Amino acid sequence: MLASGIAQAAITADEIATFSNESPAAQHLLERAVNVERDDTVADGDWQAAGLYCEASRLGSAEAQYRLGMLYAFGKGVPKSRALGASLFSLAAAHGHAEAQGMLETIEFSTTELPPCLTEVVLPEKAPVLADAATANIDFHIKSLPKNKRWLVDLVGTLSDWYRVDPKLVLSLIAVESNFKTQAKSPKSAMGLMQLIPATAERFNVRNAYDASQNIKGGIAYMRWLLSYFRGDVRLAVAAYNAGEGSVDKHKGVPPYLETQQYVRKVLELYQHKRHPFDDRLTEPSPIITRKG
Repeated sequence: MLASGIAQAAITADEIATFSNESPAAQHLLERAVNVERDDTVADGDWQAAGLYCEASRLGSAEAQYRLGMLYAFGKGVPKSRALGASLFSLAAAHGHAEAQGMLETIEFSTTELPPCLTEVVLPEKAPVLADAATANIDFHIKSLPKNKRWLVDLVGTLSDWYRVDPKLVLSLIAVESNFKTQAKSPKSAMGLMQLIPATAERFNVRNAYDASQNIKGGIAYMRWLLSYFRGDVRLAVAAYNAGEGSVDKHKGVPPYLETQQYVRKVLELYQHKRHPFDDRLTEPSPIITRKG
């Protein structure tokens, strides 16, 4: 069952103005969809939002078609399909939706096929559990963020500069770890945007892991240390962020855990760099690193 009756606090003034151009029924569905999509306490919020966007799209809402296209293009809640995303952008653009037209300049239009939920009253298919965060690169991924999440990008930029860590690496970690949900919590008690476990939070003096600034500072500090420990090898540092540096040392590389291997793959798909500058004064190198004189 799709969520309903959610408070409208997540909707911005600009969105209210945009939605007012829709029919009353479509406007109501859009408001519900945006709120459930942004509610960090709803585990399948993106998928629930997709169902509501489907319903509004069947009513002819260009805004819903555009927003549903974004979910398909980035694999949020529904199976990732740039082809379906482009098809939805094309449909919305034909009704004069400027942002949809802009997305068509980024994603090649290759098919007129539409998701089944636009042609019949069915719910959209759910995305595979491990396929919701990977995309072409982090710049492209950031374009999919709703306006109420954009402040996080600026915050990461500021804090990353303090610690001399590439903000795109930090954003890639956040995208995979929590998909920019500040209140995210994993079954293993990992907390917040950068999914800090209690031991890591304590290690880097994070008192409130659900405070975005503290969480990001703690995560960046840990990544900065890992980059020093693995002497700029991004692949090893990312693997250690997921599984711990001890596990990477033990296995002399990325541990043979499916979760960690998939995690590394998704982060590197977003970040697309193998090396990163490091401060060798922070720590001695990992024993698996061969120091070159």
